[in-house]
Amino acid sequence: MPHATPSGSGLPGRDTSVIRRARIAVATVFTIHGCVSGTFATRIPWLRDHLDLSAGQLGLALSFPAIGASVAMPLAGWMVHRFGGRAAVRWLIVVYCAALALPVQTPALPWLCAALFLYGATAGMADVAMNGQGVEVERKYGRSIMSGLHGMWSAGALIGSAVAVAATHAGVGADLHLPVVGGVLVATGLWVCRNLLDVRSEPDQEAPPRFALPPRSALAIGAVGMCAVFAEGASMDWSGVYLKDVTGTSSSVAAASFTAFACTMAAARLAGDALVRRFGPARTVRFSGVLASLGGLLVVTAASPGQAIAGFALLGVGIAVVVPLAFAAAGQTDGAPSQAIAGVATITYATSLVAPAAFGAIADATTLRLSFGLVTVGTSLLIVFAGVLGRRGAGQRPTTTDGPATEPGAARPGAAPPDPTARGRGQTG
Repeated sequence: MPHATPSGSGLPGRDTSVIRRARIAVATVFTIHGCVSGTFATRIPWLRDHLDLSAGQLGLALSFPAIGASVAMPLAGWMVHRFGGRAAVRWLIVVYCAALALPVQTPALPWLCAALFLYGATAGMADVAMNGQGVEVERKYGRSIMSGLHGMWSAGALIGSAVAVAATHAGVGADLHLPVVGGVLVATGLWVCRNLLDVRSEPDQEAPPRFALPPRSALAIGAVGMCAVFAEGASMDWSGVYLKDVTGTSSSVAAASFTAFACTMAAARLAGDALVRRFGPARTVRFSGVLASLGGLLVVTAASPGQAIAGFALLGVGIAVVVPLAFAAAGQTDGAPSQAIAGVATITYATSLVAPAAFGAIADATTLRLSFGLVTVGTSLLIVFAGVLGRRGAGQRPTTTDGPATEPGAARPGAAPPDPTARGRGQTG
């Protein structure tokens, strides 16, 4: 497992102020990453109009970010091993922010596809590196923080989209708006990354290959994440269509289904760490699977728009913490954690690429109700296979009530001696 090397006045693992600053820094990095994504997504209509793209051409172009991410993600584990976690996160988040300016400078579709490939590749590698940093900070901090970090990503996406809406309303073109936002986020990223942990591999640890298939340890974890990502993609892209076609509501009411889903998912992620600390990752995901499945049943049986919106809101709550906990579980596997994180990220990104199209194909062959019935079956699998997210590696630090543990292996006053057979934070899955 990577360890933190000396930084500043002491070892980050033994200096609670350093760990707290690292937590704030990595949360800010997640917010920056989400802000870039939200900014770009909101200006897609400008891109379409600027290049006069048809729906098919735009759909083709928008497939390239996910392709770039899936291709480049395996490289991130090697970069973390080679340059260290702090440097890898710093430069990958900087390059990702700078890449925000590329798509709006392209003169034609082929150049747009190339720019979006690079944009997606940098997004994916930064995603892996920052999740690896988050896992290490969580391990040092001694408390679950991954769900909150992903909640900060969602908050960043909302901030980015809100600023983009304001810029659009003010008549600012995306060719000016995106470079300015990218420059501000580059400066912010350079500043906050100073406080990240300098995670480096053991001197005798073999470097992971630059490109490799996901390791076996990541496959089961990635499969659980895949169930959540499929439900997320189907809900985000098809909830409005479902309300219009199945319940016969208006476009404005149909749009509320996405808002309900996105807001409840962000809120659940921000609050999810408290549940993980209380119940452990496996039981939290089992309960999440129950909520998501109930939401899916409400959607499938919806006879009114209100019932369907409530169902999508429950789906958002139910799947919110699954992907963050999948990354956390990957970071605690034996062997090369950075490679396992890259593997889980590759699986989930690939799922996000194919989920909307696969859902549409199923809906064309059957019905929208039956398609969301299959989504509900997928969320019910979270109840069955949640245990794979509870198999944390040894070396976790004990949970404290008001901050990180001050020494590895230190127990709370009055606590019973640790059970050497227990794994993770007392969670056996």
